[in-house]
Amino acid sequence: MTPTRDAAGERIAAVAADSLAAEAGLQAGDRVLAVNGLAPRDAIDFRFQTTDEVVELDVIHDGEFGVVEFEKPTDETLGIEFGGEAFGGTSLCNNKCFFCFLKGLPKGLRKPLYVKDDDYRLSFLHGNFVTLTNLTDDDWTRMAEQRLSPLNVSVHATDPTLRRELLGNPRAPDVRVQLRRLASIGIDVQTQVVLCPGVNDGAALEETIGELMGHDNVRSIGVVPVGNSVDGEARIKHGGMRVHTPAEAGRALRLIGRWQRASRAAGGGSRVYASDEFYLTAGARIPSAARYDGLPQYENGIGMTRSLLDDWARLRRRIRAGRVGPSRSSQAVLACGTLIAPTLRRLAAEAGTLLNVEFRVVAVPNHLFGGRVNVSGLIPGADYVAALQDGAQAGLGDDAPIFLPRASLDYYGRHFLDDMTVDDLGNALGRTPVFVYTLSEVVEWLTAAPGSEAGAARGARSNGRTWSPEPGPVPPVAGLPDGA
Repeated sequence: MTPTRDAAGERIAAVAADSLAAEAGLQAGDRVLAVNGLAPRDAIDFRFQTTDEVVELDVIHDGEFGVVEFEKPTDETLGIEFGGEAFGGTSLCNNKCFFCFLKGLPKGLRKPLYVKDDDYRLSFLHGNFVTLTNLTDDDWTRMAEQRLSPLNVSVHATDPTLRRELLGNPRAPDVRVQLRRLASIGIDVQTQVVLCPGVNDGAALEETIGELMGHDNVRSIGVVPVGNSVDGEARIKHGGMRVHTPAEAGRALRLIGRWQRASRAAGGGSRVYASDEFYLTAGARIPSAARYDGLPQYENGIGMTRSLLDDWARLRRRIRAGRVGPSRSSQAVLACGTLIAPTLRRLAAEAGTLLNVEFRVVAVPNHLFGGRVNVSGLIPGADYVAALQDGAQAGLGDDAPIFLPRASLDYYGRHFLDDMTVDDLGNALGRTPVFVYTLSEVVEWLTAAPGSEAGAARGARSNGRTWSPEPGPVPPVAGLPDGA
């Protein structure tokens, strides 16, 4: 599509400092109409079209039409960021999954949380899981042309009838056929199975894993438990919408374990992985890091506990070797979800003994979604406030630092699920919390010199940051607009 001079274009949200776009004088608020004569449909098109050595942008700058030409290496970006990835809006989900977590969301949250996106472009860009039930012929053509690999695909079941029941979509295509088609155009996939008790577990799970293992382009299979908000279950009334019992979690782990052993024996690594929640619910031993094959589904809650344990093992060796200095605080609060709290209490007790620090681990109940939602990443700000103002810090000094999971914040590290901001939380608690991923980041902050940058390093697995109240809140991430 060739744009006209009065076309709206896509608004530039931010321009990175010292970038090619900045040198050319482009700025936030300008609009991009075309790249080399073509109007980009989304951020993927923009990136794809700007890999040439010579790039010509049609833009609206300061209200005036202009053309900007760049000469650059093919791998150098222009430094332009947009407010959204899908310029014309995201593709929405056409399924009616009974277990959809969005159906159980309470009212009053941020509007984007209620959007049921199912867009293969967001899967490619950000790792969102999609069902592939709304693809058009043009979508297939584009995926082949631009080789948008890998994609994250929610399978749930390979049997077409059962999958259609799970998706609430009688017209859902046979995912096995789609996986073969993706393989034919060179696209790999990471797959997900949301396991619903009594619905797609047992023999159905056995069949699903076996058939997915037969597709060479399936890099990994993540099996995760159904998400249960009490409100969602009350409104949906389906037998699969309940938490797994320890016995059910154990059976799922044994089934998955048999496939893992067979896959490793064939030289393919574990390939299928169970969510951490299954191990914690069943009281089972967390697998070694080698069994996770590089953590291909870490963001799906698979391998986070192992990472936490291994991080502590490395830190413990450093402390015992005398490579960690004394703590600047004799007390500290660690708040987290109720699921991981027993594990964290055990690690914190060891750390406290070695560092002479009194750690208080506060397990935060989830009142927004109900107690069945027990992971740290889904705790709203108001529940942290309630738990930490409600006598949970009894016996600890007013200056004891409070450490919270970075996973509880959005991608940019600014908001909790209930839209409470970091500043709101700090004001309510009377102190700025420190957001971390691991115990080593906790200890790094505790043992750093006052006023240092400890704890302010970019997180390894997120665009957001961990930060400390010294020297103050971290400013917005470079290249991204305020409030994004």
